[in-house]
Amino acid sequence: MNWGVFQALLSGASHFSTAFGRIWMSVVFVFRLLVYVVAVEDVWADEQGEFDCNTRQPGCTNVCYDHYFPVSHIRLWALQLILVTCPSLLVLMHVAYREDRERKHKEKQEKGCGRLYVDTGKKRGGLWWTYLISLIVKATVDSVFLYIFHHIYQDYSLPSVVKCTLPPCPNIVDCFIARPTEKNIFTLFMVVATVICIILNLCEIGYLVSKRCREHLIQQDQSKNVIAYLQNQERFQVNNKVNEELEMMPSIQVTPPETKLK
Repeated sequence: MNWGVFQALLSGASHFSTAFGRIWMSVVFVFRLLVYVVAVEDVWADEQGEFDCNTRQPGCTNVCYDHYFPVSHIRLWALQLILVTCPSLLVLMHVAYREDRERKHKEKQEKGCGRLYVDTGKKRGGLWWTYLISLIVKATVDSVFLYIFHHIYQDYSLPSVVKCTLPPCPNIVDCFIARPTEKNIFTLFMVVATVICIILNLCEIGYLVSKRCREHLIQQDQSKNVIAYLQNQERFQVNNKVNEELEMMPSIQVTPPETKLK
């Protein structure tokens, strides 16, 4: 499988990510995708062929292998990597949609017209929600696959020997897994990398929400200051108008009443 497409996807999405998002992409590319391509595929290359049972009963080995390994590790990890990188494609598509709208707006209007977006890649409006939803989907996908791995392979570990009593096996059959220690090491490594990615996604979600709340509070304070300033200006103008009207009124001299002399 050609994983260069996912590398290009992650590289393109990094331009619109925060610091947490760039760290997440580095972890996915280096510690998950690169390790998967270089090492993991070779370790699980011929997993079913290396699954050896001490019986010659036809079909027994295949039945036991299907029971203990319903889904291969490498296929689950491949599906996980595909699904966890797809939300980044949504962000890129949203940015491309903004750029297309901006281009069409410039074509319809004159050269001196304003812009629809100050920055098409800036996380504001709908793009902010798209980016936030992509983070939630990424964390959810990784969490679901962690649960699937734990449900299929207890404690994320593989035993050296499994005992199988399923038909058509004639009795209790011992089946041996090839390189169980090496597989357990890589499984633990991939699980730890997935947990780190989930933590980074949650940190980025918290960062985006807290930043938006802080900006909202600042805008509220600025709005209050502007309203107070406008009210003061209005009072000042009213007072000036009253003073001008008083100055334009003719002055009235009031003569004191004559006092009678006794």
